[in-house]
Amino acid sequence: MRVHVAEHPLITHKLTVLRDRTTPSPVFRALTEELVTLLAYEATRNVRTEPVEIETPVTKTMGLAISQPRPLVVPILRAGLGMLEGMVKLLPTAEVGFLGMVRNEETLEPATYAERLPDDLSDRQCFVLDPMLATGGSLGAAIEFLFARGAVDVTAICLLAAPEGIAALEKATEGRDVTIVLGAMDERLNEHGYIVPGLGDAGDRLYGLV
Repeated sequence: MRVHVAEHPLITHKLTVLRDRTTPSPVFRALTEELVTLLAYEATRNVRTEPVEIETPVTKTMGLAISQPRPLVVPILRAGLGMLEGMVKLLPTAEVGFLGMVRNEETLEPATYAERLPDDLSDRQCFVLDPMLATGGSLGAAIEFLFARGAVDVTAICLLAAPEGIAALEKATEGRDVTIVLGAMDERLNEHGYIVPGLGDAGDRLYGLV
């Protein structure tokens, strides 16, 4: 498993505003979209391409196009949905699937409650969107779900991660082609399984408490 922390002053600045408890939901949503576009730039460095011939106003030349089958973007509901626009803004030709997962707040174990994905992901590159890599349970289950359907490599984009989550995910995905792209690596998890210093519950801050 490869872990890439996208160190850039603009990323750190936007994360600082996201972390601030006084940042209202509309600003939080807009900044999340901007931040994900920056992270997606790093995450798609190895996206598959194929050569194509085009004609400019001056002459014919060779360029690159996204290969078939197209990449699949999979936000983990509900919080991952707030990252979707930022991702497809950079990769508009990608297809989009959805995976609904919830964490039991007592056991911290993940459960799948909904999915909208192709039955066959053979030879597909997949990009999973999940704001917080805390215990690693939900993201690990989502990644395994994709590989079970034939995905060949999976890249996860997260705003923040805790070292405990990275360690758990590395163990869970051993032998798999997995890349994790992060906005920042935080200090630790607290006794409730939340990232410290973190930014709170990303879903609640994106969409409210309902």
